[in-house]
Amino acid sequence: MTQDTPSKWEARSSDSEPPARVQRGDGRPRTPWGTYKSIAAVLRARVLDGTYVPGARMPGEHALCAEFATTRNTLRRALEILQAEGLIEVHAGMGRFVRDSGTEERPPVRPVYQRIAADLRAQIRNGVLAPGAVLPSERELCEHYGCVRFTVRQALAELEADDLVEAKQGRGRFVTQDVPR
Repeated sequence: MTQDTPSKWEARSSDSEPPARVQRGDGRPRTPWGTYKSIAAVLRARVLDGTYVPGARMPGEHALCAEFATTRNTLRRALEILQAEGLIEVHAGMGRFVRDSGTEERPPVRPVYQRIAADLRAQIRNGVLAPGAVLPSERELCEHYGCVRFTVRQALAELEADDLVEAKQGRGRFVTQDVPR
């Protein structure tokens, strides 16, 4: 990209001009000092003007790095500023979310595998999945919950650790006979 061509960052930034990119000795561009503050200002403006609505998930790091033509470390410093200001909150394994100013503290969001395990646990305890019944396959659970196989396997491993489900090689997973109710 040449200096004459505006980047996406320049086109979307209304509060400030981006710092000029400096060339390293090997020809690679280097992000100048303080770029993270400019990125934080743009993201702050988007949160405050409603571009990112309260409760919504922020775009991922990869997308924001591409948009601002910067490194992940620089972007993370900008996001840390917004988090310190209370504009966004981080949910481990879920992403960054715009904080709803109407509520002080939200209950923590459980990871998907824990929600799947809780749902299956409730079905077992309520008798929907009776002792000895075969559980749906991993593929079926993935389709039902809209997640990847790794997430389903985590949920099933949690149920196996609680002795609610047992795996039988080549046959599937079954509800154990002695389910505590």
